[in-house]
Order: sequence, then C-alpha cells, then structure tokens
Amino acid sequence: MTDRCVTHATFTLERLYPAPAARVFAEWADPKAKARWFSTPDADHELDFRVGGREVNRSRPDSGPSLTFEALYRDIVPDERIVYTSVLYAGDALATASLTTVEFCPADGGTRLVLTEQGTFLDGREESSWREIGTGDWLDALGAELGAGGYG
Repeated sequence: MTDRCVTHATFTLERLYPAPAARVFAEWADPKAKARWFSTPDADHELDFRVGGREVNRSRPDSGPSLTFEALYRDIVPDERIVYTSVLYAGDALATASLTTVEFCPADGGTRLVLTEQGTFLDGREESSWREIGTGDWLDALGAELGAGGYG
C-alpha cells in the first residue's frame, strides 16, 4: 500500500524588469523566446499561446524520472495578465496541479511582474518549496533574457 498525501500551498513571487510591460509580456507569448528562458536545450517545448492554448515542456533529467509540465491558458489580457492551469508529471505519476496568475504592472522605468501560484502537491512527488525555487529560477532567467538579471 502506498502512502498518499495532499499538500496545498500558495506563493507569490515578484520581479522588477527594466523593460516595458509589452516587452516582458512578449517573452511569454513568443514560443522561441519563452523556450530560451523557461526550458532547457535538451527538453521538448511546445507553446500555443492563446486562450484555450496549451504549453508542454518535457525534460529528461540525468537522474530520476522524466518531468512533463502541461499548461492550459485560461485568460490572457495582452501586456496585463496571464492565467493558466498546469500539471506536472514525474514519469507517469501526477505530482502537482496548480493555478497560476501572472500580472504585468507598470513600475518606474519598467515592469513589476507578480506571479501567484496556488498548488496541490501530491504524494510527496514535489514540494511547494521546490516549485517556488524553480519558478524563481526561471523568472531570473527571464530577467537575464531581458538584460535585467531579474531582481526582487
């Protein structure tokens, strides 16, 4: 018998980027641009950025099971907001299901990005702290892509 558990967690991350909201938003909307900061060179990344569109990122780490991230875009307001639901599989096992909101807010000389994720973490396959660290890492990679280094 397998031990089953469910953990619920919410986190919010903020980054300041010295680029206009339209530029930051475009990094999420363009498949090639998003693959540069969100994915890894050895992963398969697909992006259909529209309401009802899907994003998939499949990676194969050197150790451990393959990881598959799948998102469905629920709401997109250009240059202002993105809302998506997502799941993460470790191998064939569902690890996480979540709702994420990304807001693009004008700030002095650029954009303040606010990302809030509400997650359900299943059976110890992923922990909320791991997700928060990983999400922060790719927001920092977005900052590097924008030439900002992402801070905040």
